Amino acid sequence: MRILSEAHFPELPNYYRGKVRENYDLPDGRRIIISTDRLSAFDRILTCIPYKGQVLTQTARYWFEATKDICPNHVLDYPDPNVVIGKRLDILPVEIVVRGYLAGTTGTSILTLYKKGEREMYGMRLPDGMRDNQILPEPVITPTSKEFDGGHDEPLTPTEIVTRGLLTNEQWQTLSTYALALFARGQEMAAKNGLILVDTKYEFGTDGDGNIILADEIHTPDSSRYWLAESYPASFAAGKRPESFDKDFVRAWVAERCDPYKDEIPEIPAELIEQTSAVYIKAYEAITGERFVPDDSGETPLARVRNNLARYFP
Repeated sequence: MRILSEAHFPELPNYYRGKVRENYDLPDGRRIIISTDRLSAFDRILTCIPYKGQVLTQTARYWFEATKDICPNHVLDYPDPNVVIGKRLDILPVEIVVRGYLAGTTGTSILTLYKKGEREMYGMRLPDGMRDNQILPEPVITPTSKEFDGGHDEPLTPTEIVTRGLLTNEQWQTLSTYALALFARGQEMAAKNGLILVDTKYEFGTDGDGNIILADEIHTPDSSRYWLAESYPASFAAGKRPESFDKDFVRAWVAERCDPYKDEIPEIPAELIEQTSAVYIKAYEAITGERFVPDDSGETPLARVRNNLARYFP
């Protein structure tokens, strides 16, 4: 199987390895971001999924290009299907999640908090009597602290964001306006392809002039929750979760067989890996309405990326 498990090039400066992406900061203020095929869960790398990096990069490209009239983004060039050349930014210390439905499973999701009996959260109040996966009166922003040192994120209100000095009031107003407009565009375009954009995460940073810029990725299967629109009415009526792109086969398989935070990860079957790859490709095609065309040029994906980045070598 053709996979890009790593992309370390000694010729490039200022190397930083993330869980999934490999980064290089060039002296002129540009950043090379390479999406590998690594699958991260439980704070570790489980395996690699063929074409995952290309799917995520090309899905984000679709959305960056479809929303550049709303909000400036970090993209400067795409020299390879797995690579973005972007502006190097100072990432803002607030994580932005926009939600259109009472859904989610994490400790900071509004559904989790709602089931605990909380009605006031993130600077808003939700009414009693809402059901799982119910559409909200209007999309809301649920910001959390962005803990860079591995700590736990915590819910924030807009007032707390400003009073703690995480953002200025002007920055918050700009950022929240961008986020809601991006989400509205995402929901509108997803609906045309038979999908519901349920919620999504955005990451913003500032450039050297203090401008707020959209970074990282946008509306990808990893940063967003999508439901198949045709499944929603019957599923909601039955109290079930609507159909989605279930790409967590590997995560669930591992969790059933060991303590993934402590134990050695058992060998993952090739069939499971191929199944997950097929789901990522299906998600790309459903989200964009375009056929996925894998780039299998070069002896290996690594050789292809190296060749396409050669112009950035000193």
